[in-house]
Amino acid sequence: MTDRPLTLMAVHAHPDDEATGTGGVLARYAAEGIRTVLVTCTDGGCGDGAGGVKPGDPGHDPAAVALMRRQELEASCEVLKVSDLEMLDYADSGMIGWPSNDAPGSFWQTPVEEGAARLAELMRHYRPDVVVTYDENGFYGHPDHIQAHRITMAALEMTELTPKVYWTTMPHSGMKRFGEAMREFHEDMPEPDPAEAAAMAEIGLPDDEITTWVDTTAFSGQKFDALAAHASQGENIFFLKMGKERFGELMGMETFLRVQDATGAAVPENDLFAGLR
Repeated sequence: MTDRPLTLMAVHAHPDDEATGTGGVLARYAAEGIRTVLVTCTDGGCGDGAGGVKPGDPGHDPAAVALMRRQELEASCEVLKVSDLEMLDYADSGMIGWPSNDAPGSFWQTPVEEGAARLAELMRHYRPDVVVTYDENGFYGHPDHIQAHRITMAALEMTELTPKVYWTTMPHSGMKRFGEAMREFHEDMPEPDPAEAAAMAEIGLPDDEITTWVDTTAFSGQKFDALAAHASQGENIFFLKMGKERFGELMGMETFLRVQDATGAAVPENDLFAGLR
């Protein structure tokens, strides 16, 4: 036994990602006295600017957007009681197919070995017991999410550390409820075309393949407030339209696929730290 606290490290692509997929576990484990480390890989410069100005439109200043989003991220971390925030500050690559994907210095164009080496330094410093990031498709195909996955898995190989490792996911039953909620709040929303519907159906996992179900209902208010801290992106954050009560009903369970484990804890499990305490 040592005096070193149990430590969770979440590796995310952009400011606001920390709240969407892991806001509940960050808040819950912080409340339990676990050290929570957030690594944000990009500066978020491809997000909306002040007044909702879109990337590529006149008046959109990526540097100004990045500064604004850094401040919002710090506010979100304060709400979630994140112990340590680390930013790799790569340039946001934008959505798949955007010209910014190919920009020199963008995260997507950064060699995996370079990003992984920087992340490995942080892993050696914090020595996380649990690491959380995205799956190989970045959950829904965003280039920066895919790159975050790649550098995380490469960094783990570089360090030879043996934390429990998880990829964020969503059960198919949850995706169905999410789709119903979107139609509930957007009654005029057109039905997706077959190709789009098929792509959506591939997101997440069948319920019986999910290894880890963490109840964060008691912390859903913090998760909602953390999302709200990213005010500049409010137009893109559908969840904020629900209000706290409905949000808590839909977003109170965070789910993961366990991909590395040295504890032998049985699955399905309801705690990322099962077998560690």
